[in-house]
Amino acid sequence: MTIEVLKSKIHRVTVTEANLNYIGSITLDEDLMDAANLIEFEKVHVLDNNNGERFTTYIIKGERGSGVVCLNGAAARRVQPGDIIIIVSYAQLDFEEAKKFKPAIVFPNTANNRLV
Repeated sequence: MTIEVLKSKIHRVTVTEANLNYIGSITLDEDLMDAANLIEFEKVHVLDNNNGERFTTYIIKGERGSGVVCLNGAAARRVQPGDIIIIVSYAQLDFEEAKKFKPAIVFPNTANNRLV
């Protein structure tokens, strides 16, 4: 049996941009991606603390060290720059393996989206 468990979480980053005229996704600073064990094109869930929106998209690499958190395309309508969001991904694991698995969880500084 396999179950779905939390794999990665970026807890409380600030949306820096919302770009409606882009072909979908979320652009993330590559430093945040590495710290949270996320890869480009990985499916993620975005949870907006300001308005309660919850949606699914995929990651595009942003410039390393830039602090960029940009929602693109249709997702840009669901957030505002300055909103605080949580980004999570999940993995399918064998039940016994899941009992021992530890997700990558990071807590960036919300003022600049950099790791503390």
